[in-house]
Amino acid sequence: MTSTTALSPITIRLCGPRGFCAGVDRAIQIVVLALKAYGAPVYVRHEIVHNRYVVEGLEAKGAIFVEELDEIPEEHRAQPVVFSAHGVPKSVPADAVARNLFYLDATCPLVSKVHKQAMRHQRLGRHVVLIGHAGHPEVIGTMGQLPEGSVSLVETVEDADAYVPADPDNLGFVTQTTLSVDDTAGVIARLKERFPNLTAPAADSICYATTNRQEAVKQAAPGCDLFLVVGAPNSSNSKRLVEVALRAGAKKSLLVQRAAEIDWNGLGEIRTVGLSAGASAPEVIVDEIIEAFRARYDTTVELADTVEETENFLVNRELRNIELTPADMAFVNGQ
Repeated sequence: MTSTTALSPITIRLCGPRGFCAGVDRAIQIVVLALKAYGAPVYVRHEIVHNRYVVEGLEAKGAIFVEELDEIPEEHRAQPVVFSAHGVPKSVPADAVARNLFYLDATCPLVSKVHKQAMRHQRLGRHVVLIGHAGHPEVIGTMGQLPEGSVSLVETVEDADAYVPADPDNLGFVTQTTLSVDDTAGVIARLKERFPNLTAPAADSICYATTNRQEAVKQAAPGCDLFLVVGAPNSSNSKRLVEVALRAGAKKSLLVQRAAEIDWNGLGEIRTVGLSAGASAPEVIVDEIIEAFRARYDTTVELADTVEETENFLVNRELRNIELTPADMAFVNGQ
């Protein structure tokens, strides 16, 4: 006679919106469409988005990822190179032109908007204060839009306290698009307190997707024994979601790339689990994690939706007449 052990019940609060944003969707589309239009290989400078599953999927289709343009072999100079969604300094397309390379820019339009905001500040004679994380590709790209010495990076409230500008009355700020809304508000408030004439950008720099995902996590996190965020360790917006979940009341919050990373034996007693995904994490991994819970627990999934996202960004003009197969579309959509 076989005995069976009943699975412990848990509830997963599945946040929405989650996962791919319009900028990530567009960037992945651009690489897939370029492969269709021009054949393999298509080169991509830096990870197109910060997600290994996506990068490896594109590599399987014929994309080759490089960090610098000089890594592209001479015999492949006629093939397109795609610039990542995070944006690049002005020196990169200039280098591509000098090397006679054909490039496709997959910079998220909302990142491009920040570039324009920073350039407008500088054009109007203001020194630019960029609130962001040092070394992040988006920050490198934004700083690279401006002449050297015309932008200062501020990461924290402590940095804002220590910042000593040459002209305190002639400053304008922009922010990295993937920051914590709450953290950024604190830094901006401190800067405005110290520099009352600090000029804001014409529109909020933190993108809609970052804000929406953080708001959904804030609402779902209270009472959660565990909150999981699907995302890569180098994904700024994903790491911010982990922080937001903890601040909003989750007892524990973890960043995971795949279900296999979860330490199932170390979870302890859990009844309520929050689940979200950063803007570069595909839905297929969210599904994988839910199924992994179903195999171990009597799992109920509750949708914790806040707003519906309808944004859609057009791909480059050169690619708009190329059609994708249903399989290609599923990959682009993270399914």
